This record gives sequence, structure tokens and C-alpha cells, in this order.
Amino acid sequence: MTRSDALPTPSSSPEPHAHHEGPPPSPWLIAMEFRAFWEFGAIVPFWPLLQRAPVGDGHPVIVFPGLSASDGSTVPLRSYLTNRNYDVSGWNQGHNFGPRAGVLEAGSHQIRETFLAAGKRKVSLIGWSLGGIYARELAKLHPELVRSVITLGTPFSGAPESTNAWRLFRLTSGRDIKAETRRFELPVAPPVPTTSIYSRTDGIVAWQGSLQKRSRANPNTENIEVIASHLGIGMNPSAMWAVADRLAQPEGAWRPFERQGLLRGLLYPNPAR
Repeated sequence: MTRSDALPTPSSSPEPHAHHEGPPPSPWLIAMEFRAFWEFGAIVPFWPLLQRAPVGDGHPVIVFPGLSASDGSTVPLRSYLTNRNYDVSGWNQGHNFGPRAGVLEAGSHQIRETFLAAGKRKVSLIGWSLGGIYARELAKLHPELVRSVITLGTPFSGAPESTNAWRLFRLTSGRDIKAETRRFELPVAPPVPTTSIYSRTDGIVAWQGSLQKRSRANPNTENIEVIASHLGIGMNPSAMWAVADRLAQPEGAWRPFERQGLLRGLLYPNPAR
């Protein structure tokens, strides 16, 4: 990173934070990533159920794509959230090839400009995979501008080797992922309501690396498990519904996700099991 692009390292937290050092998902789970096509196709038959999610209050939302992906990958999610009455935009920086010079600086500028354009309404940030790292770290920089953070399959609490994407990161960004992750306290949650949506059948990211540890500094954090692939989690109907549910909470009145009931219990397994 250039000096102007670098995020300042947050101050050390007095609380320990979980860090997964295990292996990446197995070849079997990698093969199951082909489910992404089914997840995209499932949006149509599940659309009537998706319409039963709470309607939003119109506040602005920015969606960050995953590694090597562009805003095109988030069109289904952004279209759905627009339908649910949010002012949604992509990150507007082309393909996500890692923290190249100016990327994080541009993200900060976009959040500030979106906040002002919305009449000083706080912005919710959603990030898919690597995009979730951006969302979390930018929220740490600008908590006064950010309403909430939601991540989808983001490996913020795992070692780089616990994913099957670290070599792709090195190839596309030209950076040493270990050196990059040492610059920040990635497992520490932003000081705003934060939700991590993850899947134990993720074929790219070890699911343990997407678990947010609760802390006294920010009790408004949670983990929501869905049954999804990594490449399809942003188009998975159950994940999309959970995102809409989380965004619809009144500002300043955050409550954990409710998974009671037969249908919800099947779609959203208990993360504590």
C-alpha cells in the first residue's frame, strides 16, 4: 500500500480474539462450489418468500464484491435490496484485485460522499468474502458514518492458509497476504452492529475463520449460519433474506437474529452447536 492508501492500525484490544489456524476446506467442499449455479437459479422460485422480508427505511447501502469479482457479481443482491427499499450502490472500482494503491482511500471517500448525499444518514456496508474485510476495516475508520456491517463468507479471523484463495490473492494483488494481514487486527469487530453470515460447507474459506467472537467492547455482534457455497452465498436466498432482515432493524435498536421456528431452524442452523 502507498502511504495515502494505508489504513491506520487500530489500537490493540485488551481482549483476546479467536484466530483459526486450521486447514482450508477439503477438495470435496471445493467441488461442491458448483452449487452456486443452483443458488442463483433458486432466487426465482424463492422470490415470493423473499418478498416477506421486512421493508427497509431507505438508508444507503454499499456492497463490496469478493476477490477478483466486480459489481456485476453483486447485482442480484443489490437488486433485491433495492426492491426492499434501500438506496444501494456497488463499490464502483471495477474488479477487486486486492488493496491496490488508492482502493481503500476511494472506499473512505465513497462512504463519506454517500453519507452526505443521503442527508447525513449513516451507511450500511455489506462485503462478500474479501469485500467484507474492506467493509469491516472501513467501518473501524468511520464509525460515525457507518450504521452496520454485514459480511458474507469473510475470513477475518482465520490464517491466510485456512482459505483456498490465498494464492489467487497473491497473484492478482501482487502482495504478500501474510504481511497484509499483520497490518491490522482483523478479528476485532468494528464498533458498530456487525453480522457475519457464513457456511460450514464453504469450499473456499474455512468456516471457523468467519466466526466473530463476542466482546465487551461491542456486544452488538453475531454469527448467522446458512447452508451455502462460497461462490453463491451472495445469491443464496436464505443469506439474502438474512441480510434484508438485519438491515431493517431501526438504527440504535439492534437485536440478534431470531432463528426460532421450524422453517428458520432448518434454513439457519444454530451456530453454537
